Amino acid sequence: MAGTYSPKVIDHAINPRNAGALGNADGFARIKGACGDTMDIWIKVKGDAIVRAGFMTDGCSTSVACGSMATELAKGKTIGEVLRISQQDILDNLDGLPDGSEHCAVLAASTIRAAIKDYLATRNEPWKKAYRNDGFQ
Repeated sequence: MAGTYSPKVIDHAINPRNAGALGNADGFARIKGACGDTMDIWIKVKGDAIVRAGFMTDGCSTSVACGSMATELAKGKTIGEVLRISQQDILDNLDGLPDGSEHCAVLAASTIRAAIKDYLATRNEPWKKAYRNDGFQ
């Protein structure tokens, strides 16, 4: 990886932050990217802020780094702020990715936003959580 990826990408790939599922999550999303990698993101919300986030991916080390960074960017932010996390935000915070790997940032950004949308859809109708597949059914 050295020479091709920034030190931040390597660090997040080897030492991912927030790796793993969160039980009883307030929001959850699973998205399969164009490359075939799948990412799951769980969020815990208190008030209007993300207090915890977790992720899992079956993808490459770049997907791991992007999932790690997406969850780091989300923690402590409001729902509105997390909905604005973009591919470019993840790329900028990882000091970039090679052209062939930028799709991993799209996957991570899309999945964190989808987890927020799941939270918004279920917060007033918690019974809907029983029907989603978040790895804990």
